[in-house]
Amino acid sequence: MPLNSINTNSGALIALQNLNSTNTELGMVQQRINTGKKVGNAKDNGAIWAMSKNQSANSQALNSVKDSLQRGQSTIDVALAAGDTITDLLGKMKEKALAASDTSLNTASFNALKADFTSLRDQITKAADNAKFNGVSLADGKTTKMTFLANTDGSGFTVNAKTLGLAGIGLSAGSTFTTATLAKAVLTQIDNAIGTATNKLASLGTSSTGLDTHLTFVGKLQDSLDAGVGNLVDADLAKESAKLQSLQTKQQLGVQALSIANQSSSSILSLFR
Repeated sequence: MPLNSINTNSGALIALQNLNSTNTELGMVQQRINTGKKVGNAKDNGAIWAMSKNQSANSQALNSVKDSLQRGQSTIDVALAAGDTITDLLGKMKEKALAASDTSLNTASFNALKADFTSLRDQITKAADNAKFNGVSLADGKTTKMTFLANTDGSGFTVNAKTLGLAGIGLSAGSTFTTATLAKAVLTQIDNAIGTATNKLASLGTSSTGLDTHLTFVGKLQDSLDAGVGNLVDADLAKESAKLQSLQTKQQLGVQALSIANQSSSSILSLFR
């Protein structure tokens, strides 16, 4: 037979313990719903929390990688734009040299073609020198290569520079003609320059494609890391919502159970009537 005591109410103590347990669970569920995370700090699950922090740090570090790769893309794009201009100029120079090789031209016409040729030649130098992004050029011959970030470990993606100025394509500041015969001879130089320029642009284009591919990979890698972190720490809100309703009901029942247990002591009074 259980002891009837006004000092110790075992039923109330048990009911209180159960209610406290329910309140603790309810607080955890409410926190998960408020934050959207099942692991919000190291107290929730130390191992999972540490893992998620490491992966989050890697994901954030990839932003720097993406910035570097995008800067590389822009630098190459500027060089390619200059290269397109230079090949167009070479095409016009070939046109002028070919026209000047016509021996039937009078002196005025020949000199006009020569002046046009010289002007086009000088524009090549300007295009190569001005092909800069963020103060750096892959086309002016002052840089041999550039290395951009490729991963969070500091490894790099190297792009070799291509000199697109006159010296880089086999011409010089003195490339010109003074007679129809020399104009015809210049045509071979221009053809060689066009071939050299297009080959260098093709190499830069390949490097640009490589950067594009790696940038796409880095974006997918970052998305995968973010998704992995979400799988580790994000709460299933539908599940937590259902659990919240269950615990709220359990809490109400616990309060009632504690109230009933507390009333049991009052039955002792009937013994003294």
